[in-house]
Amino acid sequence: MEEKQEIEVIHSWSGPRSLSTSLMYSFFQRDDMEVLDEPLYANFLRVTGAARPYLKEVLSKMESDGNKAVKDIIFGPGGKKYRFCKHMSKHWLPGLTDDLLKKGKHFILIRNPLDSLPSFGKVLPPSFMELGLANLVAIYSELCKLGKPPPIIDAGDLQEDPEATLRGLCVDLDIPFQAAMLRWEAGPKPIDGLWAPWWYESIHRSTGFTPSRKFHPPFPSSLFDLLEQSLPLYNMLRRHTRQKPSLLKSPLPDPDLPVPENKNILVWVGDEIVPRDDAKVSVFDSVVQGGDSVWEGLRVYSGRIFKLDEHLDRLFDSAKALAFNNVPTREEVMEAIFKTLNRNGMFDNAHIRLSLTRGRKVTSGMSPSFNLYGCTLIVLAEWKPPVYDNTRGITLVTATTRRNSPNNLDSKIHHNNLLNNILAKIEGNNANSDDAIMLDKDGYVSETNATNIFLVKKGRVLTPHADYCLPGITRATVMDLVVQEKLVLEERRISLSEFHTADEVWTTGTMGELSPVVKIDGRIVGDGKVGSVTRRLQNAFKKLTEVSGVHIPTFHET
Repeated sequence: MEEKQEIEVIHSWSGPRSLSTSLMYSFFQRDDMEVLDEPLYANFLRVTGAARPYLKEVLSKMESDGNKAVKDIIFGPGGKKYRFCKHMSKHWLPGLTDDLLKKGKHFILIRNPLDSLPSFGKVLPPSFMELGLANLVAIYSELCKLGKPPPIIDAGDLQEDPEATLRGLCVDLDIPFQAAMLRWEAGPKPIDGLWAPWWYESIHRSTGFTPSRKFHPPFPSSLFDLLEQSLPLYNMLRRHTRQKPSLLKSPLPDPDLPVPENKNILVWVGDEIVPRDDAKVSVFDSVVQGGDSVWEGLRVYSGRIFKLDEHLDRLFDSAKALAFNNVPTREEVMEAIFKTLNRNGMFDNAHIRLSLTRGRKVTSGMSPSFNLYGCTLIVLAEWKPPVYDNTRGITLVTATTRRNSPNNLDSKIHHNNLLNNILAKIEGNNANSDDAIMLDKDGYVSETNATNIFLVKKGRVLTPHADYCLPGITRATVMDLVVQEKLVLEERRISLSEFHTADEVWTTGTMGELSPVVKIDGRIVGDGKVGSVTRRLQNAFKKLTEVSGVHIPTFHET
């Protein structure tokens, strides 16, 4: 007879139809493990009165006082080193002792509702409560508050690579992996709960984790509303799994963000504000179907949005040029911007990517006649200092990709179809340059892949005509500053060699503000340092941003 001893408890939390019984059988194969099958089930049935065909038998044969079950059964003495407790998340009810979560080691098992929901009706009708995902999220949050963030594993990973998933789980639980966990004998087990005849028929035929079928039957339309309710919760938990599933079978590690604070930003999408990871548009949206969208980049300085009116003018002009219908009003767009900035607490040193798509389509295809839902507004505000080195300067290379002609696609429409620019940017990246100069069809300089461009020669400031390039708002601002500073401004066609031999060169754009250029195609610009005219205009631009712009109303004022 084994001597009873204090035991370390491992709690598994899941919803039904999630391979939780298979996982219980897996842990039952270990030589250092006791196993309990849903020790809080009787308490759940007593408290909720949930209808089950085995209700009376469970209440008569199991401990139905939840706190007694926790104290005497879950944490009672045992004969082995560990005790594995399989819990359904819905069994975590108000009134249970805090010891349940405070003591032992915990992990969460999840399964995609697409896979679990269709199998529900065999015993009981599916419901949001029965699925248990809301309780899983609550359990996860509570354990995190206790300083015990639980490992999360996905049933899909267990099926696809059981050994790697179990090894990873054992590492997280700080217990040794045992190869015996991978196989078991078919048939009922002495650890099975009283409900096994209703639920465990298929698992009794199994001898291990088996891969899921590659293709599944059509998902029942009657369960679609429940799927929509549950998928966001599943996806939230799935982001915390040890091994993230990937259709490409080559999951990449999460990259470091340029500004770590942007991990927890809130984004306006459509008509709601959502966390960064939930900021998505429909696959039927025109921006996905064909880059059919217009956009603006704006900067926030000292509680003001710089040149907001000018940017909104261009946004609405671009939408009109592309014949958008059901466009939100100017007031609605401004309100969405202000609300997004307030929710993020962004009142300085922030950049806004404002996008207006033609909206969702009723079916995939190119035709705007399919767009019957109205436009989709996106307000993406990030903490973002200027993206170029405006102190020491940047380098440029000339791209072979020519800037679009108005004969093809007028750059005065500020659209999201940026492939022309992206191809030039690839050339710049390959040359280890900050950006790439783009020429027009006749070989004159138009702009860079992302900015407008200026040069200084013998005290005169020159910039290309806005025939092929976007007539940028920062460009127009700097042109005004050139005049205010009593410098000579000339707007004309400019050849590439004129930039190679210029005394000073800079680029302009909302992302980078006014950025000095110190090298073009390997040629040093001027003396290779930031020039005096450039510095003078940088200072003038900075002073303007400190006093100009549309005030951002805050919650203090409402």
